[in-house]
Order: sequence, then structure tokens, then C-alpha cells
Amino acid sequence: MTMLQNPSVKYRPFPTVPLDNRQWPSRVIDKAPRWLSTDMRDGNQSLIDPMDAVKKNRFFDTLVKVGLKEIEVGFPAAGATEFDFIQNLVRAGRIPDDVMVQVLTQSREDLIRRSFESLEGAKQAIVHVYNAVSPAWRDIVFRMTKAEVREIAVAGAKVIRDEAGKRPGTDWHFEYSPETFSTAELDFSIECCEAVMQVLQPTPERPIILNLPATVEAATANIYADQIEYFCRNLPNRDSAVISLHTHNDRGTGVAAAELGLMAGADRIEGCLFGNGERTGNCCLVTMALNMYTQGVDPGLDFSDIDAVIETVEYCNQIPVHQRHPYGGELVFTAFSGSHQDAIKKGFEAHEQQNDELWRVPYLPIDPADLGRNYEAVIRVNSQSGKGGFAWVLEQDKGLKLPKRMQPHFSKAVQRMADETGRELNAADIWQAFRHEYHLSRPQHFQLVEYEEARAADGTRIFSGKVSVKGEERSVSGRGNGLISSVIATLRDSFDLALEVNDYSEHALNKGSDARAAAYVECVTPNGDTVWGVGIDEDVATASVRAILSAANGALDLQP
Repeated sequence: MTMLQNPSVKYRPFPTVPLDNRQWPSRVIDKAPRWLSTDMRDGNQSLIDPMDAVKKNRFFDTLVKVGLKEIEVGFPAAGATEFDFIQNLVRAGRIPDDVMVQVLTQSREDLIRRSFESLEGAKQAIVHVYNAVSPAWRDIVFRMTKAEVREIAVAGAKVIRDEAGKRPGTDWHFEYSPETFSTAELDFSIECCEAVMQVLQPTPERPIILNLPATVEAATANIYADQIEYFCRNLPNRDSAVISLHTHNDRGTGVAAAELGLMAGADRIEGCLFGNGERTGNCCLVTMALNMYTQGVDPGLDFSDIDAVIETVEYCNQIPVHQRHPYGGELVFTAFSGSHQDAIKKGFEAHEQQNDELWRVPYLPIDPADLGRNYEAVIRVNSQSGKGGFAWVLEQDKGLKLPKRMQPHFSKAVQRMADETGRELNAADIWQAFRHEYHLSRPQHFQLVEYEEARAADGTRIFSGKVSVKGEERSVSGRGNGLISSVIATLRDSFDLALEVNDYSEHALNKGSDARAAAYVECVTPNGDTVWGVGIDEDVATASVRAILSAANGALDLQP
């Protein structure tokens, strides 16, 4: 079977919502919602191997550390493992006073009672009851009328009201979900929610949580936002309800739907860290929270050590966080492309020079340091990289700030290595190529042994010392207007090697009294070839001498 040439014979476009004068498109998200993590329930039930108690405890601790104040800890009626974990969590006193745990149950009396039993002794808790309300479920799964489906919701509300009344020592909160809300008739969803509210009698001071799930994402995010705004406009006693969203990612827009739904009037977001969940997953709480953060809104969640969070998520879920996952993926703060690397490098330089608190670095919507990432991994080098890439790596790894005119020269050596190896080059590879290219590591024709500098009576400088030539020491000397010109004269007079200095620069490699210096010199041979030399030494003058000899070695490499 192949894809249909005319899919309209099998599929229909999702109907739009009759919503006049919609307000959400002109709104912005300017404050954090209430967050609920459902990692330990929706996320856990979607795993090939669900978490054991050890993993659940570790995940719970991570969620608390991140700052989640509402955590759905399981489906206690699903089995002994779930029930025992929740009861042990309560009895061990591991739930902080400012955290509310939540349990989920279908709207069935026996399951609701079991759920309350799992929370026996809790200081505060949320019991979340649901039943599916959409036509597909009514007609195909349950074969029930609207009235019968509504009665399931009402009966469940009565049970949670009565069970809570038996346990006055716990501060109980209630949540109801018209499951499959996004594919149900809006007015019927409102009807079911209103019926539940009539039983539970919420007030603005003690509101009910009404969760409006995109159980299966079936439309564009704007339609979901229309549904939320329509619901908020038409729900009686709206001020006695907290509107919660639980989006799935079947169309790949779970985060966008949650964001637009928040703009449409919702108060609370349910989701999982890094979007785990049934099928394509839930709304990713990390992505949505950090989206807010990049807009200057405090999300109330702390991902300043995002790698530690990832470590826990990957261990507990046994699912790797994708390398390209927003904010958390290994490669999201990485550039291989030469043009990207150049823009990022210039952005960092401008940010440092201007000392501007406002973050404006091309290709990086957030400062990696805010998430505990360092800058060393931002630019990585392969065969697609440009001259700025390896220059960044050398600066971050070795403190070397290559002159701009030198970068194209060295890039040829890097490209050769990248082509030969056929892989990404790491900092050690680039350093090896640099040392080889500028004669800092391999046997050299010229190698400085020792030298002295003196001032002549006429004001010129005299360079005298010993240079190893192919392993044999020779005493040499030369005169010039300065140290560099006297070394150039030495090469001309002692070795018949003519070089003309075109450019010279130097800088300290680190700070402090023991700082080393790096010197760079660009020379031109009589044939018009450009050669570069590099010298590194504790003494800046000695570094410049070594740079000239490095350029001389490069010039000899060009000779037949």
C-alpha cells in the first residue's frame, strides 16, 4: 500500500472554530503558568521498561530540584508497583511542603477509591479524574450517548467528593479532564465540565482544575488556541476554574499549541522534561520554559545545570535526548558551518568588547552559560568549517588569538587534515596541525638555542646568539633598527635567506606574572610567497625571535 494521490478520500481537514473577535493572536506570554510534570505517569507509561522505585525516586528529586511544584507521580490503580511507590513517597515524608503530588484515575469508583488510598496521610494532593468525551470514543469505544458519557463524569465527581470528605487531614484539590477534548464538540466538553463543577462546587478561592487535553494532536496549533479561548469564554463560573493544558505532539507542534493555548487564556501547563510521552510525546517543559526565558520571562523553573537534568532523564527513561533537541541537545549550541562560526565568533567578540548585558549573539538564542554549558563546544570543526572555526577552538583551548590575515593561511592545513581523516576535528587535532604547520613540534631547520641583544653606539640593535641548524649549533649575529630587523639581517647575512616582514602582532596567553606570550609574524619571500611564523615563550622578545625563525622554516619548506 502506498500513500494516496488524493488523501481527501480518506482524511478530512479539521473544522475551524466559530470564534468571532478572537483575542489570543495579539496577546503575549508575560508570566509563567502553573507547571505540572507528568514524567512519572504519562512519561512512565510510555516507556518500554517503566521506571522502578529507584529511578522514580531519582526522577522525583530532580523534578523538585528543578522547581516543579505540582508533580503527577503515577496511576496508583494500575498495579502494586505504582501504588507502593506513591504510598512510600508519602510515608517517608519525601514530599516538600510546597509541592503537591497528583495521581490520575479513570472515572470509575473502584479506581478512584484506590487512588485515594495511595495518598493516605499526604498533607496536600491533587486527584485527577478523566473520561473520554469525543464522538469517536462515544461511538466506537464506549457505544454510549452523550448523556451516558456525561453521567460517567458526574459519578466520578461524586466519588472523589465523598472520598475526600472521609480524609479531612489532607488538603485535597480536584482535577477533571474531558479526555480527547481537542477532537470533541466544544459545547459538550463545556457541558461535562459544568456538570462536574456543580457536584464539586469550586470557588475562586478553591478552584477546580479543568484539564483540556489534545489527547491526539489533530489540528494546527491556532485551532487548539481557538478551542481554548472558546472554552474560557463560555464556561460558567470561569473564575472558579484553573484551565490546564495537556498537549501531545502528534503533528510536531505540541509546544506551539501549549504556548498559543496559554495566550488564549489557560493558566497551567502539563508536560514532560524533553517531551517524553505516548507516541510522539507530550509538550516539552524544558523547551516551553526556556522559550519564555529567552523572551525575558522568568519561567520559575531552573535549568542552570541542564546536563545534570539530561543525565537523570536519560538514565530513568532509557531514551537518549536527541542531539538536536531544543536547548538540551548536544549539538544545539554547536556550529560546523563556516559562515555560522564566523557570525558566532564575531558576536562573542562584540559581546565581550561592549560589555552589554543584552544577549545578541547570532545563531544562539540563549547564552549557553545560563544552562551550565561552556563556550568551548560552541564551534566545532569538520570539512564544512571555515577559518573562524579553528581560530575559535585555538583561542578557547590554548589562548591563541590568530591575526585575521593568518587565519586563511592556517585553514588550508586544517582542511587537509579534515579531508584526510574524514571526521570532526577536536581541539587536540587542531593544536597538532598548528604546531606542525608552524614548526613548533617537528624537527626544524632553524631552532633558537640562545641569544643576546645589545644596543650599538649608533642606536641600532645587535642580535647575537646560537642557532641550531639541522641539529648543528652555529654562532650568528646581525644588526638592525630593532630586535626583529636584526634577526632578519642575521638570516640574510648568515644563511642567505631574505625575508621581508609584512605584519607582526603579539599578545599574552594568560594573566599574571608568569604569563607566556605568543608572537605572530607575516613575511614575504623574494618570490612573493607569504609565510607565517609563530613563537611562544615566557619572554615576549624571545617569542618574537622564535616567530621569525618559524617563518624562516616555512620559507625553506617552499624551496625546491
